[in-house]
Amino acid sequence: MTSNYSDLAREERPDYKVYNSGFSSLNAVELISLIIGQGKDASTAVRQARQIVNICDGSLRDMAKRRTEELEVVQGVGAKTAMALAAAFELAKRIEHEAVADRDIFGNAEEVWRYFRPLIGTADHEEAHVLLMNNRFKLIKAVKLSSGGLTETAVDIRVILREALLNNATTLTLIHNHPSGNARPSGDDDRLTQKLKRACETMRIYMVDHIIVTDTKYYSYSEEGKI
Repeated sequence: MTSNYSDLAREERPDYKVYNSGFSSLNAVELISLIIGQGKDASTAVRQARQIVNICDGSLRDMAKRRTEELEVVQGVGAKTAMALAAAFELAKRIEHEAVADRDIFGNAEEVWRYFRPLIGTADHEEAHVLLMNNRFKLIKAVKLSSGGLTETAVDIRVILREALLNNATTLTLIHNHPSGNARPSGDDDRLTQKLKRACETMRIYMVDHIIVTDTKYYSYSEEGKI
């Protein structure tokens, strides 16, 4: 046994467990210790990983939303270590998005939510997007409309209609996220929905839905009968 592992029995080392039983045998603390443990002994990495999990109340979703500087409060966790953990979560989001990225039919709200959740579900700012589709809900183009502050995003209805006309879209769905995690629409969300719906009707474009995305759930104006 090398000195790097002097504080842990061989059977307790995460790397030993992986070699013998695979990654599924590790708990969250052990997995995180492998990510942040480069250049550290195993016991130090496990201790730091446990502290990171504790400050996030045991929630991986909460951890994925943390800024790197928030993780650096753990003694011995510097910018590079925190960045490595953030990079691992970013890869996980991209894997999830890749699994649905080839989808080109968006006929219901859940399909839209699954597409956008890894993109904006954990973002710390609001973003607005629009899906431009044909009359069979086949995707023509996804357009990012704006990226705003923590609580509001400006959406220009003229930009939406221009994009729809330029791309010969006959249907569209508006999407934005709520960084708070509360999917319920605000008064501003309601007013924007109605303004866009009226504008679409004028241009003979069918507004399918306005969907509010969070990490764990969504709100669909269509499903709620409000569009």
